[in-house]
Amino acid sequence: MNDWKQRTEILLGEERVKQLQESHVLVVGLGGVGAYAAELICRAGVGEMTIVDADIVQPSNINRQLPALSTTIGQKKADLVGKRLKEINPDLKLTIHAIYLKDENIPKLLDSAKFDFVVDAIDTISPKCYLIANALQRKLRIISSMGAGAKKDITKVQFADIKDTYHCGLSKAVRKKLQKMGIKRKLPVVFSTEQPDCNAVLLTDNEQNKKSTCGTVSYMPAVFGCHLAEYVIRKL
Repeated sequence: MNDWKQRTEILLGEERVKQLQESHVLVVGLGGVGAYAAELICRAGVGEMTIVDADIVQPSNINRQLPALSTTIGQKKADLVGKRLKEINPDLKLTIHAIYLKDENIPKLLDSAKFDFVVDAIDTISPKCYLIANALQRKLRIISSMGAGAKKDITKVQFADIKDTYHCGLSKAVRKKLQKMGIKRKLPVVFSTEQPDCNAVLLTDNEQNKKSTCGTVSYMPAVFGCHLAEYVIRKL
């Protein structure tokens, strides 16, 4: 295990790898986007991570989510991802919160440790916006994922400030809520410029805090997760 960071060090250099080792990253949301982001951040050599997600694996997750297997249905995503991260790097300092984030417990989470970066991969509006708002108010560095559902073209995925996003319903909803909350600071996001497939949206009644769900394909959330990880690693 002593040389598992060797390839990274050849590319980034010893000093940058050391900076990653001394960093603490918070990843909130471990679905199709967040689990990939968390794993890639871990594999880059970040020394401490906190991961948050209360969901359990559903059969519908298998088409795109890293911890979702036929053998893990019904298990907690946070525990599955946590186990995987520790198997990648046994020396990783890891905190796991298998909890639903609500408006009132977000400040407690953000104040629970000194985070060098926050990764927002939440797909429900209220906790997503409260996490973003509280992180920005604390001047924490944050990158947020917008909607990967109902889209298929990976060449359309890019970084932008949230005010410059388009063709993304989640971005629009987040912008509006943040404005109502009086948040005017810049927010870097990953989003897709592709027009969503309006026929790929279904109503749902089996997921907490979600009224609809979008059709997805295996690779698209992973690409969003790759973008999140790249942004964090490069900034750290």
